[in-house]
Amino acid sequence: MAQTITILGAGVMGSAMLPPLTDAGHSVRLVGTHLDRAIIEAVRATGRHPKLAATLPAGVKAFHHDEFANALGQDTDLILLGVSSAGITWAIDRLCETLKKPLPIVMITKGMAPREAALATLPDVVQEEVGKRLGLTPPVAAIGGPCIAGELAVRRPTGTVIVSRDLGLAARLCDLFATDYYIPRPSLDMAGVEICAAFKNFFAIAVGWAHGRMEVMPEAENKARNNNAAAIIFDQAVREMLELVRAMGGSAESVWGMPGVGDLYVTCQAGRNSRLGNQLGRGLTYAEVKAGPMKEDTIEGAELGIAVAKSLRAMMAKGTLPKARVPLMRALLECLTENRPFTPPFGDFHGGG
Repeated sequence: MAQTITILGAGVMGSAMLPPLTDAGHSVRLVGTHLDRAIIEAVRATGRHPKLAATLPAGVKAFHHDEFANALGQDTDLILLGVSSAGITWAIDRLCETLKKPLPIVMITKGMAPREAALATLPDVVQEEVGKRLGLTPPVAAIGGPCIAGELAVRRPTGTVIVSRDLGLAARLCDLFATDYYIPRPSLDMAGVEICAAFKNFFAIAVGWAHGRMEVMPEAENKARNNNAAAIIFDQAVREMLELVRAMGGSAESVWGMPGVGDLYVTCQAGRNSRLGNQLGRGLTYAEVKAGPMKEDTIEGAELGIAVAKSLRAMMAKGTLPKARVPLMRALLECLTENRPFTPPFGDFHGGG
């Protein structure tokens, strides 16, 4: 059944959903944030998204952030949030200014909210905040799993997971969004999917370290690279995501599937989190990277680590997150919050059992 879908956030991930949504027969409106004005102007003028370097489907209507109410209109069936994690408070404000009824909300935004000795998923935060301010309880779902925006934008095969605390809603959304190249599957595991979606960015920094380190090491006589180091860090990252998912009551299936291993794999191939790791491997501190080569970049894995460091350490102190089993997490947090050089604690990787 064709739907009218309004996307809030015209960055690469929100905009990359346009091909599958329109190919599935839906009418889609794209609304930029206050940071997306140039993108919206380019889409209106040329139909091409400047950051995706791809032409968007014909018929998509583009709106500036102050036109959100007009874009939503009276006929929107579903809202898709494509803002960055840093923009989630801004997006909640816009929803609370505009919503008149509890429209379903599907989130692409990746991140976690800090709580005292705990973490909260962003879909839960959005639903709770809208309920508190408006007295509405919109059904909320989220999309996780391996999805490189540039590939989806040109219709490369992509598998994702749509998660909701209502499995029926997740299944209906999978049916609505599916095409021959966009293959979503439903899940009830909100904690597991959302932790993996957020922390794969965090742990990709550590995997990226191995390649940066190789570039400053003396060249081996046989031209050997540093993939063994990247692999053992990748393995430890998966193990530590599993510890965190267990601590939050999630399922191991999400960690070993597309939300965890799959998404970590694609995130390690390229992107800002991996580039930060590369710079750390060359010997720079996080502060030096942010003051220099990545001064203008939003690095979501680093921002997540800084935002939730206090909560994670409180979980370790409380014992809900076994400290001995997350040495890589501890080293990354020290790097990001205390500006220490990052060195993976290889000797501790097996110490936690």
